[in-house]
Amino acid sequence: MNISLAWLNQYLDPGDVSAEEAAHVLTHAGYPVEDTTATPSGDTVMDVEITSNRGDLFCHVGCAREIAAARSSTKPRRLVQPMFDMPKAGPAIGGDLSLENSEPGVCPRFTARLIRGCRVGPSPDWLVERLEAVGQRSINNVVDVTNFITLELGNPCHVFDLAKLAGGRLSVRYANDGEALTTLDGKPRTLKPTDLVVADAEGATSLAGVIGGQDSEVDASTTDIIFEMATWDPVTVRTAARRLAIRTDASFRFERIVDPRTIGFAAERAVALIAELTGGTPSADTLDEGAPEPVTEQIVVRPAKCAAVIGVPVDAKDAADMLRGHEVAVEVVFDPETDETLRCVPPAFRPDLTREIDLIEEVARTLGYDAVPMTDRIAVRATHPQEGERARRAVASSLTGLGFYETVTFSFVRPDHAAVWYAPGFKEVRVDDDRRGEEPTLRPSVIPSLLLCRRGNADARAESEVGVGLGDGGGVRLFELSAVFAQTDAGASAERRVLSLLMDVEGTQPGKQPKHAAMQAGLRSIRGAVEAVCRTVAGPARTITVDAADPDCHGWSADGHGRVSIDGSPVGVFGPVGTGPLKLAGLDRPVMAAELDMDALIALAPPAGRVDPLPTYPAIERDLSLIVDESTRWAAVSVALAGDGIEHFESVGFVGTFRGDAVGAGKKSVTARLRFRSAQGTLRRDDVEPQMQRLVDSAVSTLGAEVRG
Repeated sequence: MNISLAWLNQYLDPGDVSAEEAAHVLTHAGYPVEDTTATPSGDTVMDVEITSNRGDLFCHVGCAREIAAARSSTKPRRLVQPMFDMPKAGPAIGGDLSLENSEPGVCPRFTARLIRGCRVGPSPDWLVERLEAVGQRSINNVVDVTNFITLELGNPCHVFDLAKLAGGRLSVRYANDGEALTTLDGKPRTLKPTDLVVADAEGATSLAGVIGGQDSEVDASTTDIIFEMATWDPVTVRTAARRLAIRTDASFRFERIVDPRTIGFAAERAVALIAELTGGTPSADTLDEGAPEPVTEQIVVRPAKCAAVIGVPVDAKDAADMLRGHEVAVEVVFDPETDETLRCVPPAFRPDLTREIDLIEEVARTLGYDAVPMTDRIAVRATHPQEGERARRAVASSLTGLGFYETVTFSFVRPDHAAVWYAPGFKEVRVDDDRRGEEPTLRPSVIPSLLLCRRGNADARAESEVGVGLGDGGGVRLFELSAVFAQTDAGASAERRVLSLLMDVEGTQPGKQPKHAAMQAGLRSIRGAVEAVCRTVAGPARTITVDAADPDCHGWSADGHGRVSIDGSPVGVFGPVGTGPLKLAGLDRPVMAAELDMDALIALAPPAGRVDPLPTYPAIERDLSLIVDESTRWAAVSVALAGDGIEHFESVGFVGTFRGDAVGAGKKSVTARLRFRSAQGTLRRDDVEPQMQRLVDSAVSTLGAEVRG
């Protein structure tokens, strides 16, 4: 930002700071002066680099406050706020103007004041010089005041010609779709319902927080002026300004937050100047509409913490004085446990001060960063990784051992690739940026990205020829841990971290219909990988179950997919990817995929370890084949054969499933392997026959099963 040295000195006492001293102080406070330029009038203009979180510094009073508060100045200086006398007020606004703010959520405060009997003309020399020194062109004495106030106090404002407002009305609302507005730069604009406007009785008269409209501009014929000062939601202003490619001083500042509590003084200052320069008479009242005034929360600052962070001793009183220099309200309180503490309330114009560390930074900047000591060595204490990081590493190691390759793909996809992966009640998050081209949508699932990655491997004829369980045909297995994005229908953000897997179905050929047996084998493979991940994080003591997922399969195949749960809590889904996503990705082969909630998995870490001594005596294993209904799941069979209270029982495992005429239609034969072991000696056949019979009886009674001979 360009800062005029002569203008800056008006707000300092003594006002004799030189360009070299100003550059030194601002640079040591963290805001370097990039360049200085002498003007023909004898002034010096400094180009100050200001960080985006310090919207209060984009004005001369803000920079003067920074110089007055700094300890690196050659002499102590005091901030002097601009002084002015309000002229005698005239009649109230009455019925000449009405105001309606129907969007207080994005317009926290809108004020309007009527100034009657104005003579619009050239600005006085002092005002022209101030504006031209920082690169502004003089327009007329009214518009120049609005620009002057923006550069002096950082509060953008606007003026309307009352005679040009239809119905003598101002209303804050969203634009109608396709509504037209010709802005002050003479360009016609077509508005969208996301654009916030200030309108009269017939239509939009300005784009809120960005630029005014040509139809209501103040010119030489204007006599009655409506002075407006408001504040707007930064995101709403930024969205409209970027979409319409408009960059103004007003939008630049509103995007960095202008607090509604700063409007009162700035508006009075502007009205007084307009009245003085035009001979107008301000109304006795001000129209003021918006949300309740915000309340700044108190922040506790510990001087001991301040000293520990900065590295130099900081006295409580000294720290309080430094913070007061930035207009922070400070109360020094003695706390028996922590000695003295500072109870601080930041000023309204500093929305960046929200935490203790923010105020500690203010102390460090006031001291000057050159006061922070530099050490030759930094003490470092090595600690083991956090449990969440250890869990992520363990998952990656487990999947790598299963033949998976980790990918890092882009977070944006095409809208049609994302569309099939939204759960009910959610919609896309789109970035309105021409640079994103055909991929403006933040992905709701990583699977579309993995599908494109798999197609890239197919185009390059890259296949994995060896690997754990990949079979003779090989195949590619991919995984990625990343964030996915969506928003609710109400606009609330829904971001989460997921672990996504993708693997080829073995034994299938591109472009050919896969066999049912191959698809079943692929489903078992992806289920095995999912269970391996869950077991890696959850440990052996937790129960992992798989159920049929909801019928609304989104991007999954209509053939069905499963939902995996740990101790009854769902953690993810897996199954074959549907033909729609495959065609969009250009894949002509079936693939299996899985998507797991990584935050839910990490919450289970670390897994509870268990160490059992090696058995002394061998086990006896008996296979049991049960004919059950086709709908009976293995989980139900394993529970029926769990051996609750059965002597010597150790475990039950799945062997296989048989279907055919021998077991009948609608039936299947499930074979389980039961293991028995004794810690006292080797078991014989007669020792387990009674236990086997009890297990058979349990299966028959609970499942309606029939023992297959």
